[in-house]
Amino acid sequence: MSNADPTAAAVSAFWTAREDQMARLADGGAAGGAARAGGHMNAIRDLVADMVRKLMPEASIEIEPYLPGYYRARKRWDLAVLYKNVLVAAFEFKSQVGSVGKNYNNRFEEALGTATDTLVAHERNSPFGEIPPFLGYVFVLCEDDETERKRQVSALFPTDPIFDDTSYNERYQLMLSRFLCENVYQAGWFITTRKDNQGRVSYSEPLTTATSAAFRAAIEGRVNWVRTVLG
Repeated sequence: MSNADPTAAAVSAFWTAREDQMARLADGGAAGGAARAGGHMNAIRDLVADMVRKLMPEASIEIEPYLPGYYRARKRWDLAVLYKNVLVAAFEFKSQVGSVGKNYNNRFEEALGTATDTLVAHERNSPFGEIPPFLGYVFVLCEDDETERKRQVSALFPTDPIFDDTSYNERYQLMLSRFLCENVYQAGWFITTRKDNQGRVSYSEPLTTATSAAFRAAIEGRVNWVRTVLG
């Protein structure tokens, strides 16, 4: 990975922050404390904030703001962008490192619930005014044997055959792809990453509709639309 690649730098910072957190925990992160401690996604969050600032220097970046919900009073998002007191975009940043089988459903339910609550709030109560919300989802998955192993699906009734013989990595990609197709989220960015025994970090963007380039293009389109509407 080139030092000129901002995504590479952010992914490396993700690993460094996570390892620093684990070192500070009494159990060394064995109970998942590194993820609970937070902060390991800050470099990627800051990279997205920089994307927005380059496209809309006048925008106000809000870190961990609360947005109104419908099924609950409010939900804290990771980042929001405001322009002339209008919500330009709101973003969630999530990751999964290990214990994927135990947490896959939780990640899915959280992602779906967060977006749905915000979208329905606007549909029913219009808290964002005439301009509907634009929601982005960024997900970092650490690849390992568990994430790459193919799995079968069983349920009380027939399931969508698209999920047959798929890995958790592929199911996360299907999740985000369908979120984008169904307009649950309006922009997505999916990153997979590994760290080898020599400490070398690599990453990839296997979902073509959720690369950094596609994500930036979606944000740019939103920024241009908001500027056109607001003048």
